[in-house]
Amino acid sequence: MASGSDAPKQYGITKPLSLLGPVEADLQRTEELEKFLLESGLYESPDESARREEVLGKLDQIVKDWVKQLTSQRGYTDQMVEEANAVLFTFGSYRLGVHGPGADIDTLCVGPSYVNREEDFFIVLHGILAQTEDVTELQPVPDAHVPVMKFKFHGISIDLLYASVSLLVVPADLDISQGSVLYDVDEATVRSLNGCRVADQIIRLVPNFENFRTALRCLKYWAKRRGVYSNVTGFLGGVNWALLVARVCQLYPNAVPSMLVSRFFRVFTQWQWPNPVMLCSIEEEELGFPVWDPRKNPRDRCHHMPIITPAYPCMNSSYNVSTSTLRVMLEQFQFGNRICQEIEMNKTSWPALFEPFQFFEAYKNYLQVDIIAEDDEDLRLWKGWVESRLRQLTLKIERDTYGMLQCHPYPHEYADPSRQCAHCAFFMGLSRKEGVKIQEGQQFDIRGTVDEFRHEINMYMFWKPGMELAVSHVRRKQVPAYVFPEGYKRPRPSRHVNHQSDKNDTEDGTATRSPDSQLKRKHDSVGTDDIRYAKRSSTSPVHPKNSPQSGSTGDETRCNNQIKRAPSDASGGSPASPQASERSPDTILSAPRCTTTGAVCSGDAISKHSSVPLVENCTTPTVAVCTTLKRVAEKVVSELVGSERLGSNNSAELLESMEKEDVLAENVRFGGNGVAQGGLPEELEIRNYGGFYDDG
Repeated sequence: MASGSDAPKQYGITKPLSLLGPVEADLQRTEELEKFLLESGLYESPDESARREEVLGKLDQIVKDWVKQLTSQRGYTDQMVEEANAVLFTFGSYRLGVHGPGADIDTLCVGPSYVNREEDFFIVLHGILAQTEDVTELQPVPDAHVPVMKFKFHGISIDLLYASVSLLVVPADLDISQGSVLYDVDEATVRSLNGCRVADQIIRLVPNFENFRTALRCLKYWAKRRGVYSNVTGFLGGVNWALLVARVCQLYPNAVPSMLVSRFFRVFTQWQWPNPVMLCSIEEEELGFPVWDPRKNPRDRCHHMPIITPAYPCMNSSYNVSTSTLRVMLEQFQFGNRICQEIEMNKTSWPALFEPFQFFEAYKNYLQVDIIAEDDEDLRLWKGWVESRLRQLTLKIERDTYGMLQCHPYPHEYADPSRQCAHCAFFMGLSRKEGVKIQEGQQFDIRGTVDEFRHEINMYMFWKPGMELAVSHVRRKQVPAYVFPEGYKRPRPSRHVNHQSDKNDTEDGTATRSPDSQLKRKHDSVGTDDIRYAKRSSTSPVHPKNSPQSGSTGDETRCNNQIKRAPSDASGGSPASPQASERSPDTILSAPRCTTTGAVCSGDAISKHSSVPLVENCTTPTVAVCTTLKRVAEKVVSELVGSERLGSNNSAELLESMEKEDVLAENVRFGGNGVAQGGLPEELEIRNYGGFYDDG
């Protein structure tokens, strides 16, 4: 019997599901996968790699000179000036080695305690970079959750963070993975340091780093092709995908990339969310920073897809995920699982897994969000603000329709080349929740929701004349041609499109059953045709002079009305003022609201000129549906907090069932010879999912 010292090292919080390595077919599939990734252009050239190293070297010298300059100006001794130092770290995709051509570089500058972020970083260093010839598109974002300076250096995109640690002299070999680096720093600094600390932990916690990198590169590419790669939109970003892939590597420590990709979809099509994904147990240190803990923190109970970072203080990296985006990702996991099964049975090949998701064929109804600015620079700033808030529109739609109207935000932007002004557009697919019964003439009313969203968007403190936002409801056949690749021909409606869209949209007759919803597009003042007119430079939220009574031409009136800024009343309805009747036709009128939650309820006395018409049928009584807002939190509390340990018996049963499936699969693959390496444990302990809750 093997001694304890001879036992294989365990990675992660549970024992692996399978210790088996690849057979010849797995190696062949891995070779084919790597060839496909190479041919898809996912690897940068040696010249670009060298240019990145050169840029990082120059940036490192700039921050070192910056700290020495500040040290000298503040009267420190010559020896202190000589020893003054800043250290530049990388994290994210570049640190993990999975970046592709044109990808940005996430960097962190660590400086001494007397060099602060507010003035020294965002003012002094910003000025130095602004005067550097090769630096362009410099954009400071000091109010971000993680304060950052964005710019391009020699054409390479850089995201630069800053952390001031409690040291007078920062050593060149500073190890930021040590907990001591967090002493006497604020939470913004902790968040800035967390990216590098998480990357270091991921590298340490995976069994085979090269296999992890190939699998992660593959799955990031897959996520982008399938439209589920975007943290800001409510899907998953780079660190989220890295943590999920790392967990699969821990469960299958001897698997090669082709096996890891297949097992990834197998695991996460069966995962019982909101049980968390964790690479290691969550530790609470004496520093007092908050960690993810749904038992103590009520907000943590509302997280739908917890993916916990492995470095203290452990946080949920996927707090942006909503019920709608989780649903979309689970559907895509099912797709990936089905294709991988076909690949393993030699029924198809790797390109089938990466077929792009046909978003504009998947739904019959969409929201189109047009972002307009005077020039490209203004558009870059305005778009960044609007895009960062698009997730809120998804959440508001879920809130005001009680989860009955499902919203699929698509994380790709499009531009109309025929427009004279700077422009881009985002789209969201709309569909009724599966299984909801409908009644003739009843529809969802999201006009107040959209009005509230537009009001919040227009609170942008750096708003300039010409920055405009238009939100419109378009049907599939009215989606503008510029979203399709050149030469693309729209297929006739089919029944094979993704996730129940045709079935639901056909059954509920989305936006087609009531007389108001049958109005022609010329009555939709922010329609896809109407927004093609000239840009505007007015800053006024309301423009009575542009109303039809002013004597302006029909085209001018329509153009001015459809792209004007939203009214500034916070209620989402018409202001109680004499000017209300002078508002232009695209003004979103107020609708009945629930007396319990304030959410918009269905109503039928709505103007036909609304910019976002009634969208879908709704049959849920107002009083009853108000209570559904509590369900997610109650479910999480019951599953995650109802016992001493984090997780439920379902988690253990899930992993046990996965283990049995793997045993069966390996028996079949090896001709019934059974599992090698002494088999696998029959039961996986729940405490490994949240041992930090155990009292014992």
